[in-house]
Amino acid sequence: MEPTARRRTVLIATIAGGLILILLVGVGVYGLIRGPQPTESDDTVPSDQPTATSPVAEPAGPEPVIGLGGPEEFAVAVAEALFTWDTSSGYGPADYAQMLADVTADSEADAAASDVRAYLPTPEAWAQLRTHQTRQWLTVDTIEIPDAWEDAVEQAAPGQIPDGAVAYTITGTRHRTGYWVTDPVTTTHDVAFTVFLTCTPERNPAPAPADPIIENCALLRLSQLDNPLR
Repeated sequence: MEPTARRRTVLIATIAGGLILILLVGVGVYGLIRGPQPTESDDTVPSDQPTATSPVAEPAGPEPVIGLGGPEEFAVAVAEALFTWDTSSGYGPADYAQMLADVTADSEADAAASDVRAYLPTPEAWAQLRTHQTRQWLTVDTIEIPDAWEDAVEQAAPGQIPDGAVAYTITGTRHRTGYWVTDPVTTTHDVAFTVFLTCTPERNPAPAPADPIIENCALLRLSQLDNPLR
């Protein structure tokens, strides 16, 4: 090949290589700026079901905890109130904590309030979570009276444990959804804790023979998160 032709071939190859490099760099920068895109799927997800790519958009405010019913039912209601909150609702941690304060036994009000605060984000953490529109809820997997509580009842001196007191250890999954910039994100975490409560029969002036016994329940204390009675 003549020198002139050889130089022309090298020049063309160099220009072509440079164009390809510029194209690749351009595509990379565009992808970096645009960020990850959701993949298309034929599966449709109901809008009212929280998923990893579709957090519930409608804010959920604090819900009152019902103290009437049975002890196990009340324990589940307490557990759900502890873990259910939405930073985009316009409410703060104190508003959600108040729902549990309303059903706490007077004798344990201060101690139980401290227990509840340990489960909720601090005001500073709440402000940070609000920037990501974070919401949380709990699914309960198991609920049972722990062996340690039954042993404590057997060994307790008269009057040491309040009448109607019982403990339930609950295991479940904590779910959180929110946004990282504009991308929906979901996280899950296994949790375990014990709810201490007391229930007393509710007076009914004219109960029917077939009516179930209704109990009025109140929260006593909570164990540390992930450090329950077994």
